[in-house]
Amino acid sequence: MKAIVFEGKDHPLKYASIANDPREGMVKLTLKSAALNRRDYWITLGLYPGKPNLPTVLGSDGCGLYEGKEYIICPNVDWGEKSFPSPGYVILGYEHFGTFAESIYVPSNKLYPKPSHLTVEQAAAIPLAGLTAYRALVSRCGAKKNDRVLISGIGGGVALFACQFALALGCEVYVTSGSSGKIEKAKELGVIEGVNYKDPSAMIQLAKKVGGFDVVIDSAGGPGFNTLLKMCRMGANVGIYGGTVGNIDGVSVPNLFFKQISIHGSTMGSDQEFAAMLDLINKHKIIPIVDRRYDLSEGVEAVNSMKNSSQFGKIVLDIA
Repeated sequence: MKAIVFEGKDHPLKYASIANDPREGMVKLTLKSAALNRRDYWITLGLYPGKPNLPTVLGSDGCGLYEGKEYIICPNVDWGEKSFPSPGYVILGYEHFGTFAESIYVPSNKLYPKPSHLTVEQAAAIPLAGLTAYRALVSRCGAKKNDRVLISGIGGGVALFACQFALALGCEVYVTSGSSGKIEKAKELGVIEGVNYKDPSAMIQLAKKVGGFDVVIDSAGGPGFNTLLKMCRMGANVGIYGGTVGNIDGVSVPNLFFKQISIHGSTMGSDQEFAAMLDLINKHKIIPIVDRRYDLSEGVEAVNSMKNSSQFGKIVLDIA
């Protein structure tokens, strides 16, 4: 089959043929669309943990056909039975062949019917980012109707899903971004207001204006994380699912305990949360935002396009 093949960080990513042999106990999904995550880009740089059997196929998100019906894939492998992942937990697209390919073998219980109101491209955009956002926002931070929610770095896949989920739940949603254009696009979705995260004073002013935030969702960490904590109101929940800026220094500990703030680390989610996330999407007819599309043969270009984080929404591969 044709696929986007990763042979190691010292080898160029390539579009090539690779054997896709049947696997016992698994079914074959003929892929029609796949979506990118920043994880795919980090893998090519050698910045993602794990020990794959190289060469491997990238990609965690996909939608395709099995026995004539359209399904999307839950990308979990060995999450386990508890509310937190097992030691052996991994995600499709590294240790196991992923979705940037013409087909994939997965357990049948990892296939979920495509939401009927979505195209295959929109549905392919859901799995990893949607599950990560749902767990951080709902499972970990307990967001509910009328909560005041702040989502940092709007424009990325997870941040946008968190935004759409929070709006569907009836929350008051605010965002941050380094791009005024992305803030304006977020307002078109129903976001009340946004602020540039490069201006800490403006962020604090926003928090004072609205009376602080009940829930904060972040993927950056770094020195700006302390500013986010200062924007919290009493009893706030903060979910962090990434660290693109780096480690967190300079946190005001008194701010944490006087405000009774809870910080929740979060990543991906269980199969049960995947099903609950799809229920939310179906109930509220949420439509994932697709920024742009490439053919599978252009997959290397698509992965490299993530370098500057210019997208607003998901990048999708069309698979003939």
